[in-house]
Amino acid sequence: MSKDHLVVLGAGPGGYTAAFYAADLGYKVTLVDANDKPGGVCLHRGCIPSKALLHVAGLLRESRQAKEWGVCFDDPTIDLELLRGWKEGIVGKMSGGLVTLCKQRGVSFINQRGAFENSNTLKLAGGNSINFDRCVLATGSQPAIPDNFRNAGSLVMDSTTALNLPEIPERLLIVGGGYIGLEMGSVYSALGSRVTVVEMTDGLLPGVDRDLVRPLQALLKNEFESICLSTKVLSVAERDQSGFVTMETAGERSEETFDRILVSVGRRPNTSGLGLENTKVELDDKGFVKVDLKRQTSDPTILAIGDVAGEPMLAHKASHEARVAVDYLSGKNASFADRVIPAVVFTDPEIAWCGLTESEARSNNVDVVIAKFPWGASGRAQTLGHAEGTTKLVLEIGTGRVLGVGIVGHGAGELIAEGVLAINMGAKAEDLANCIHPHPTLSETLMESAEVFLGTATHIYKRPRK
Repeated sequence: MSKDHLVVLGAGPGGYTAAFYAADLGYKVTLVDANDKPGGVCLHRGCIPSKALLHVAGLLRESRQAKEWGVCFDDPTIDLELLRGWKEGIVGKMSGGLVTLCKQRGVSFINQRGAFENSNTLKLAGGNSINFDRCVLATGSQPAIPDNFRNAGSLVMDSTTALNLPEIPERLLIVGGGYIGLEMGSVYSALGSRVTVVEMTDGLLPGVDRDLVRPLQALLKNEFESICLSTKVLSVAERDQSGFVTMETAGERSEETFDRILVSVGRRPNTSGLGLENTKVELDDKGFVKVDLKRQTSDPTILAIGDVAGEPMLAHKASHEARVAVDYLSGKNASFADRVIPAVVFTDPEIAWCGLTESEARSNNVDVVIAKFPWGASGRAQTLGHAEGTTKLVLEIGTGRVLGVGIVGHGAGELIAEGVLAINMGAKAEDLANCIHPHPTLSETLMESAEVFLGTATHIYKRPRK
């Protein structure tokens, strides 16, 4: 096996996966990152801390909901310092585990910033240089903050600041109705903030099927103070230690004051300051690195994976790209084509989907059949007090082959992998229906959705087609 020197720049889920996999295959590997421990944004300032806080938010909601089940708790007391410490303890434990894995695999981890001197040399912030045979670029992304929010100073938060829980503001404005905004809004609302969400489009979670969004939006209308759709934030200014915000909806302007403003309108790739101009790497018009299906850039020695290589910006996509890139370096027939990438919004209820969505099918004139199973007919959903969900299948006309799966409901993120497997294996509705699922579980809703398509559903009645 080749002992080529592989440098991985960026130690997030994509970067450390590439480093570990390459080391397992016999490469000499150096992993370079500005953080003192591997893990990247996902572990330190994203996926893991946000899910820890969402778990606490869910616990607070369930303690209130329990009154309906005959169990009453006193109003909870929030110890913000202890909550921060618990969250950081999880991050510390997991990042420490990655350091141990580096040592076990013989991966050299360097805690410094790096920039390309040329296509085979990386200049470190400390002054040293590293020569390499190949490089995997995995520098990730960062929150995008539009210029019109600069006047509000420290009152404006991005997702990183919000996850640090600097305080629990009385009134919180969230700009952007995407998954980050709704997840963080759910956290702060549960902790006691009065939350207002502003979204430029006419619906929350743009791009997600509307029937999956509706149950979540209905619950958030009761949980949040306000949801303002088709609304633009025109200006933000700091006045008397508060954020003075001017908004516009359907030509009508309004002004409100908030204690904090969380901006979650997207992320931009970390490509500046890397010395890419000293290489042959090319960027697209949005600043993402151009790659082919093997994750090869226009520079023969450099590959790119993860957020820096384009949408979707998901940790599990980056991790899989890492394996494709290293397989390609190893001479295997690797490609990222036709990959089924699941997405999950970790709100309450959760929304998860994979493959072809109904919206995509309609917009591309793809004829499909939709089969849905309402969770109101699920015994397990009823016992959990979460009967608002739905499981849907997007099926090919004629064959019944599973092209897409969408789920809204409690724990949807834990269920969607079966949909990924079904699509990857070319399964048909009949295959799902004939797989015995345990009862009572939420996983049964996938089986019963298939039965709806076949006209054999037990727990809901559909009139036979004439």
